[in-house]
Amino acid sequence: MQIGVYICHCGINIADHVDVEALTCFSQNHPHIAIARDYTYICSDPGQDLIVKDIERYQLDRIVVAACSPTMHEDTFRKTISKSGLNPYFLEIANIREQCSWVHDDRTRATEKAKDLVLAAIAKSMLLEPLEEEDVQVIPSSLVIGGGIAGLQSALDIADSGFKVFLIEKDPSIGGHMAQLNKTYPTMEMVDNLILQKMKGADEHPNIELLTYAEIVAVEGFFGNFTVTLRKKPRYVDPSKCTNCGHCEEICPVRIPNEFNLGLDHRPAIYLPFCQAIPHSYVIDPVACQYVAGGECGRCVEVCPSRAINFDQKEKERVIEVGTIVIATGFEPFDASLKPEFGYYRYERVITGLELERFLSPLGPTGGNLPPHWAEPENIIFIQCVGSRDKAVGNEYCSRICCMYTAKQADLLREKLPGARITICYIDIRAFGKGHEEFYERVQKAGVIYRKGIPSEIFQKGEKLIVKAEDSLLGELYEEEADLVVLATGLNPSREADKVRNLLKVNWGPDRFFMEAHPKLRPLDATVDGIYLSGACQGPKDITDTIAHAHGSASRATIPLFKGKVKIDPIIASIDGEICSGCGLCEDMCEYQALKMDDYRGRITVNAALCKGCGACHSVCPVKAITVKQFNTEQVFVQIEVMA
Repeated sequence: MQIGVYICHCGINIADHVDVEALTCFSQNHPHIAIARDYTYICSDPGQDLIVKDIERYQLDRIVVAACSPTMHEDTFRKTISKSGLNPYFLEIANIREQCSWVHDDRTRATEKAKDLVLAAIAKSMLLEPLEEEDVQVIPSSLVIGGGIAGLQSALDIADSGFKVFLIEKDPSIGGHMAQLNKTYPTMEMVDNLILQKMKGADEHPNIELLTYAEIVAVEGFFGNFTVTLRKKPRYVDPSKCTNCGHCEEICPVRIPNEFNLGLDHRPAIYLPFCQAIPHSYVIDPVACQYVAGGECGRCVEVCPSRAINFDQKEKERVIEVGTIVIATGFEPFDASLKPEFGYYRYERVITGLELERFLSPLGPTGGNLPPHWAEPENIIFIQCVGSRDKAVGNEYCSRICCMYTAKQADLLREKLPGARITICYIDIRAFGKGHEEFYERVQKAGVIYRKGIPSEIFQKGEKLIVKAEDSLLGELYEEEADLVVLATGLNPSREADKVRNLLKVNWGPDRFFMEAHPKLRPLDATVDGIYLSGACQGPKDITDTIAHAHGSASRATIPLFKGKVKIDPIIASIDGEICSGCGLCEDMCEYQALKMDDYRGRITVNAALCKGCGACHSVCPVKAITVKQFNTEQVFVQIEVMA
């Protein structure tokens, strides 16, 4: 057996703490090693060419690469050795960067540990078996989950590529949170025109099927062949008949807080979600409607001239088949009541940034003005980082948009109330986007005051709000009267994220946003093949970054659709049918539903397309009938033995 060992310096990432030359000499002295080399960047084109030439020159049949994590470049090196006709799975990687260099300051100890890891990799490589990837046909359609700006853009891009798209949205209308905004920074364009363009584009596109007021209840299948069960709620109003005359709304006796306007006004039980809603049709809230709840009222049916209302509608389930899935579930604003020191809900004139956005919108509850029963505010204070960068509420991350939307809102209030004193209390300003720093400076020069330090408490004294804080630059405590306090609340993951995560078996990070497969090499892919992340479901983003992210996600989702087939990784569980007793313990353990009982033969079978090779089934098998290819018992124990 001829084995080649290739050790990477990774610049100074490895070489700074591991003696690469000593490791190379150690490897060369192994009896089964035909050649051992070190190179500055073995993953570079010259480094890969070196491996290809050595395979041909020394007739190598196994390759060991000592470098970074296999998740980084394992696929790269598999493709490299395939060029020489060697089976790509005759490769073993020793991770000496993350497991040695990055965790040890002592160069000698790091080098000795690296030798052990290389020795174990060599031992395992001698037992590697050839594996072949399988091709699976891809259904030429895609599912996009979420009808906000990210979902709309992803759906439009996939549809423009010629593929069928199912766009599912849990609410009665598409549009998402962007439809609630007034203007966008730094250009100060009206948002309603921008989002309406995307909404109409999706509604009128021949390749997009809108499934509003619907939710996913089950997902089965695998990359290229997902089977998704949807449940569509009854609207009780036929969108094809509804003329939006408004007679039903006028006669409805019920009034409840309007969720689109964040409860700042009220709506009836039969309502239009917002004036630009798509589908542009009324819908009946089954919880609020007296007829749905108890069979009484029904006045709306009597006054509807087009006979669009039908209380006989029922929930409907539908099964669709798609090749790829895009998650675009977006975000939820942080609940400011979790910071009780700021008095949100207790004091009427302590509001959130999104509530101010609705007040300032010409289509909002007050027609673009502050509530008329409020006295014109003379002193307005904005408080940054409410629910962001805050360990006390479990959100250690920066929400990224708050600094800039606060600057935008302060600028709008300055124009509307030129005599008011406007102060922004901040930790530090993060104006990272294109044109953002210039916009921030313009707002400062226009007279908005920036005061470093987040207030500790807000309380009411007479008609005034009292803000207690410390000026961090001056090192002084102060109390300031305010007529209006605006809390710049950050972004939390969508309420639907947990449900979607469980259905699709994708992972999320410590911040509870969906986790990408690799932050640098696969930033748009979810941790399950064939599923992609779009927009703020992956982490807080502004509109510009969300749309850019959506373009990328759509591109990733269409690649398999264009290719028509995908390769399935052969490192999966393998069942020894002669030993399997058919107990079913592994089937219950499998997170990916890849194991199924063959009732006729009385033993477990493996769906190669679903299996991820995690090994959970192997751990519970009482008769050891299950092994994971490339990680069988012999291969694992030989590594332990050589390091013992």
